[in-house]
Amino acid sequence: MDNRSEVREFLTSRRAKITPQQAGLPAYSGNRRVKGLRREEVALLAGVSAEYYARLERGNLSGVSETVLDSLARALQLDDAERAHLDDLARTANTTRRTPRRRAPQPIRPSLQHLLDAMTEAPAFIRNGRLDILATNRLGRALYDPVFADPARPVNLARYQFLSPTAADYMPELDDQVAKSVALLRTEAGRDPYNRDLTDLIGELSTRSEEFRTLWAAHDVRLHQTGVKRFRHPAVGELALAFEAMPIPTDPGLTLTALCAEPGTPSHDGLKLLASWSATLDRDDQSGTTATDTERSA
Repeated sequence: MDNRSEVREFLTSRRAKITPQQAGLPAYSGNRRVKGLRREEVALLAGVSAEYYARLERGNLSGVSETVLDSLARALQLDDAERAHLDDLARTANTTRRTPRRRAPQPIRPSLQHLLDAMTEAPAFIRNGRLDILATNRLGRALYDPVFADPARPVNLARYQFLSPTAADYMPELDDQVAKSVALLRTEAGRDPYNRDLTDLIGELSTRSEEFRTLWAAHDVRLHQTGVKRFRHPAVGELALAFEAMPIPTDPGLTLTALCAEPGTPSHDGLKLLASWSATLDRDDQSGTTATDTERSA
């Protein structure tokens, strides 16, 4: 991905989101030829010259100072995820360009797998920034069984959401889920722009999904740390699970996500049923067989 294009399109898209009224500028009568703020209005709000801001929006962040980035963030009303993305774009602009390369598979340390396995009442998994699921506990494997059933490898949440015919049924709020996944991939692309595996995934999804192309072009980014995920699991039905996504400081790029249900709710009962159903998966794994479709939908 070209850094100048990324910078230009990100700044342009953020500028288009803010009206003069939201920015505290006087409202002008008549039609405006641009959506959102004009370049000179952003420059005024950021305290830089119109010529300097125009240079930045053309994609040139070379030599930009932290002070200017702070001013831009305030002028464009960037949230925490957007400000971090701007910092990533500036860092890339001010480092020597590298050739995109593939990443060696990131190993899961035994202690991390032990931690997952110790979480016996909560589904949990570890993913990377590309949204590959790298490790799970027993409940996590059972919860995401439809994703694992997809033959594509590595197991990838974004690919499943956009390309699998079962995704819409398994994820009843799929529109919201895919928007979040694209924003997470866009965030990761800013953080790790020379990751060939990530670029390949983005290229695959762009080629095969018009919805992905549309969402990708929006340049939205986000931090995805807490919330509620909803599932329609083929074995246990509807589940509404709160989640916490926690970056692993000792393994940069990896995130541990754990999910739980509020006690006394149907989803809590559903998790108990899922635990019983997951024992079937364990027996099948140990015997070297795979559960039939009938068994999986029982």
